[in-house]
Amino acid sequence: MQTLSPNSPSLRPLFALPVIVAALGYFVDVYDLLLFNIVRVPSLKELGLSEADISLIGGKILNYQQAGLLLGGILWGILGDKRGRLSVLFGSIITYSLANLACGFVHDPQLYAWLRFIAGLGLAGELGAGITLVSEILPPNLRGYGSSLVASVGLLGAVVAYFTVTLFDWRTTYFIGGSLGLGLLVLRVSVLESGMFKRVQGTSVSRGNFLALFNGRSKVLRYLRCMGIALPTYLVIGILATFGNEFGKAIGLAEPIQPGRCVMFTYVGTVLGDLASGILSQYLQSRRKAVGLMMSLTFVFVIIYLFGGINSTGAFYGLCLAMGFGIGYIAMFLTITAESFGTNLRATATTSVANNVRATTLISIPAFQAMKPSLGVLEAAAIVAFVCFALGYWSLVTMEETYGKELDYTE
Repeated sequence: MQTLSPNSPSLRPLFALPVIVAALGYFVDVYDLLLFNIVRVPSLKELGLSEADISLIGGKILNYQQAGLLLGGILWGILGDKRGRLSVLFGSIITYSLANLACGFVHDPQLYAWLRFIAGLGLAGELGAGITLVSEILPPNLRGYGSSLVASVGLLGAVVAYFTVTLFDWRTTYFIGGSLGLGLLVLRVSVLESGMFKRVQGTSVSRGNFLALFNGRSKVLRYLRCMGIALPTYLVIGILATFGNEFGKAIGLAEPIQPGRCVMFTYVGTVLGDLASGILSQYLQSRRKAVGLMMSLTFVFVIIYLFGGINSTGAFYGLCLAMGFGIGYIAMFLTITAESFGTNLRATATTSVANNVRATTLISIPAFQAMKPSLGVLEAAAIVAFVCFALGYWSLVTMEETYGKELDYTE
């Protein structure tokens, strides 16, 4: 009987229930995370807000959601290392599913804001816990494929959210998101806990100590580098795609650009990129080389987007797709994070990094907005992009290679 060599492993573990559930969980996570961005205007109009108030209150509600993500990234990460990866997967989905169902009944803007805070709190736990669990249950030579599968299926949630809003009213879209989440709980009942975590759980090793991530220069730099390599991803999503209408106007396109379509095309590209980066990482047997190539590709596309003289809306949306492909290493940077820390801090690090990177838009967007009046849209974005890529390349060059690293250890 022919046996597989170590270099050509069976792909069967990729289709194990924990991987499938993590992928579907991230799908619902992305759907629910982007839903308010898409239904913001129609939902606030129905609540009786004026055009001026929609901009102000909409920004406030989005900040509530971001605050929930930041706080949840720490709380769920700690819980994941103290109580287990599955406790986070169960707790987070119940939290954001119920919050999204409640959003479908809301009639008060302030209550809407608090519900988005609770939803953000719940959504913060999904991706980090899923990637941590997948990294621990898969053999080292399949981790790249596993994380890419999770991210690719998950990011399709953004595309589904976009088209769902075109088919249903905004309240129904919240009901759909909440129902999808609760439906996942049926699958999660059969998912087993990570064996690595169980072994650590039976020892006296300190687990889930968030402050321990900042105990010593080595850990701090490891943590910051994991965040740094991801900065270009949310530059593209948070600024270049989200404010696509402003960039289209700045480069002189006659036909108005729809930001929702920019975001949708960006996420379609990211799905393809996440699949490609996982395969590339396995082929090169290197996380750093794969991320470096994807980041460099993104850099080229960003330069073309800002200064390439785009002359049609088709080319504009095509570049959104291309930039999305370039940043398709979201799963990869989280896998690197999971591989960079011991089992007693792995969920804490991975979950908090995932949400801290999302929250970098709280700095990059105000910086972009502050520079626009004096420098212009394109130049302001170019400066923010330069900082993001400079930090990204520094982080990549100075971090250790984690491909094939044994994860059954503690800090």
